[in-house]
Amino acid sequence: MQQYSDLATVLSSLGYRDDAAAFHGALCGALCRQKPEEIDPVALLDDDEINPDQHARAELRQMCEQTVSALADMQTGFMPLLPEDAVGLGERARSLGAWCEGFLYGLAGRIKLDLRQCTDEVREIVKDFTQFTRASLDAGDDLEVEEGAYAELVEYIRVGAQLVYMELHPRPPAAAAQSKTLH
Repeated sequence: MQQYSDLATVLSSLGYRDDAAAFHGALCGALCRQKPEEIDPVALLDDDEINPDQHARAELRQMCEQTVSALADMQTGFMPLLPEDAVGLGERARSLGAWCEGFLYGLAGRIKLDLRQCTDEVREIVKDFTQFTRASLDAGDDLEVEEGAYAELVEYIRVGAQLVYMELHPRPPAAAAQSKTLH
């Protein structure tokens, strides 16, 4: 399973200064629109000064492959890569906002997405993700209540990203029929 800290370490070694969650969000958004082989994960870093070696490129490519597998399979437990629970809630909330911002960036990518052609559900998810980009924790907030709200947002983002992926990458009828077959 992918870990936020592992991705953050790889990206930091490349000189990437943004939140690793933003990169993972951009990767997920791009995967909703393009085939994995059409995506250059290095381009998602959005920094011309970063020129990773072959090992780092291979790690980013592997991240891409693992992420598309997780998005495509509703049973695998896809999760947006966000800081672990030991990290303060304020930082986790900022990362959640960065993940959503990255997702919208990746979704907007090379191929223009016409939201009018999407279902109401996808339009609602995009609207909600746009609002989540402003996620933060205010001083004086009840941390127990906010932890619960954060967990609900993470779950909404997890399911929302998969729903967008499934709508924009519908499975062929033969694959859908096979998945319903009991053995």
